[in-house]
Amino acid sequence: MMRKANHTVLKGRFKSLLFLMVLMVLVACSSRKKTVSTSTAARTAIAMSNLKSKPLYRFINDWTGVRYRMGGLDKRGIDCSGFAFLLQKNIYGNELPRRSSDQATVIRTKNISQLKEGDLIFFSFGGGAVDHVGIYLNNNYFVHASTTRGVVVDDLSLPAYQRTMVKAGSIKN
Repeated sequence: MMRKANHTVLKGRFKSLLFLMVLMVLVACSSRKKTVSTSTAARTAIAMSNLKSKPLYRFINDWTGVRYRMGGLDKRGIDCSGFAFLLQKNIYGNELPRRSSDQATVIRTKNISQLKEGDLIFFSFGGGAVDHVGIYLNNNYFVHASTTRGVVVDDLSLPAYQRTMVKAGSIKN
């Protein structure tokens, strides 16, 4: 009888220990995720705070989170070229064509290390012609209208952007 009682106690302790170990792993994983997203958010906030143009800062804040809508040009939804079109017009007084592939033809190409606030960055996610545009901010950050997340500030050094970036530069005047 004593053996059975000891076995039951050990079995209960084992279950408790196993439960605690699983709980520790879950807590560790969840805290790691928060650290990564907080770090990304902090770097994005630093890029925004380093903007030289306060009107640009206000424009981005005003549009952040507006959902993506192909052909959209207002707060109900906007696409990437529409966002670049409005930003360039309202902040810098520049006239741009409406489509990203046409916008890519009116820039003076620069090396990524030469980009300045307000320069345009073009991507080809489809593998051929230019099909996406963003606006360079600073320290490898840019703002664009993402098809999945709407208007956001993103890190240009992410592999998805490095693989697909095809051209960058300033508007020819």
